[in-house]
Amino acid sequence: MNRRVYLTKESFFEQNEALGTYLPYSEDLSVLGTPITVGNKTLPNRLACQAMEGCDGNADGTPAELTIRRYKRFAEGGSAIIWFEATACREDGRANPRQLWITEDNLDSFKKIVNDIKEYAMKSNGFEPLIIMQATHSGRYSKPHGVPEPLIAYNNPIFEGDKPIDKSRILSDDELDRIGAALVESSKLAEEAGFDGVDIKCCHRYINSELLSAYERDGKYGGSFENRTRLLRKSIEGAMQSTGKDFIVSSRLNVYDGFKYPYGFGVSKNGGVEFDPAEPIRLLKELRALGVELLNITMGNPYFNPHVNRPFALGGYDPAEHPLEGVARMLNGIALLKKEVPDMKIISSALSYLGVVAPQVCAGYIKDGGFDFCGFGRTILAYPDYANDILAGGMKKEKICLCCSKCSEMMRAGGTPGCVMRDKLYSDIYREFKENQK
Repeated sequence: MNRRVYLTKESFFEQNEALGTYLPYSEDLSVLGTPITVGNKTLPNRLACQAMEGCDGNADGTPAELTIRRYKRFAEGGSAIIWFEATACREDGRANPRQLWITEDNLDSFKKIVNDIKEYAMKSNGFEPLIIMQATHSGRYSKPHGVPEPLIAYNNPIFEGDKPIDKSRILSDDELDRIGAALVESSKLAEEAGFDGVDIKCCHRYINSELLSAYERDGKYGGSFENRTRLLRKSIEGAMQSTGKDFIVSSRLNVYDGFKYPYGFGVSKNGGVEFDPAEPIRLLKELRALGVELLNITMGNPYFNPHVNRPFALGGYDPAEHPLEGVARMLNGIALLKKEVPDMKIISSALSYLGVVAPQVCAGYIKDGGFDFCGFGRTILAYPDYANDILAGGMKKEKICLCCSKCSEMMRAGGTPGCVMRDKLYSDIYREFKENQK
């Protein structure tokens, strides 16, 4: 079966049956336009823009011209939720020199972009989206000055091979305490800037996510489940205590890493890489008990096994599974977790590969109670008005993301990612970028 053929309705049904993935499908998309309440806000639809980092901020961490352009397009596109991209809580936690970084000194620039997003959305669609700021420390992937400056929870031979990162780069418990305090401070600044909530980022092997698999680390941040989840739980508690009652505290959470134990969270301990939901279920229940109402669920590591978290048609390697199997792992895994915390509002991931049938699959899951919001990532770079088109009847094949991985290629090579195939501005940027690499 050719994994490089982009999905149509017909090929979706053929592949779904042949692979035994059996993703639900509904031609009735009306559920995607039904209101839902999160916190004190009633949202008009079930569509969410995922956090898509543009690597295009200014040196001082403020949004720059391309950042502002991107969010204007998202705001006009009709999504009920805009999950604002990774925003560093400290300089040493920036993933690149152009990553956004919120501070007291640059707060006004964040106030302006939040206000602009709400104004653009209200003018275009008649409502203000829920805007959640993703507060992050990049940990292992920190690169604040353009070269790797990793800060890690533990040495990991899967990533490091025969060149282990020096143990001086392993964060002490006291240093992790300070990162937790910085995440709380970023949450307070996010509220001041006008965001509706904050995401204490815990995904894709950045520091909070890496700690979830710190089975062999000593001290209060390693070993037991309580210790491995401590930074996440304490940062969320601190953010809740430091902000107003209507401010939403959430997380984009990895529930499965895809690496063998003891280096992966949510993975079977039998020596394979099968999904084991036991600890993720426990974590979701504990977060719900803390008062977390909204979670954004993901899997995998975009640096190491990107086919797990964003199944692709074309990429830097040929994965051992069909992309639709990756989509099924993600969506069925999310649906399994949702059943364990039914009153939690859950955002899905890994939808872009589905192309024009994504709305029908989303509608099928939402009708079945599998999740509450459809979260689109790469799609929004190619197709920022996807939500309005879905709500008007469906996605248009000439506008969908082709899952060609060129946006990721740009990001990994130090460029400013965007849709090379659908957005002429980024076609030109990509062409110039490739010329400069020669």
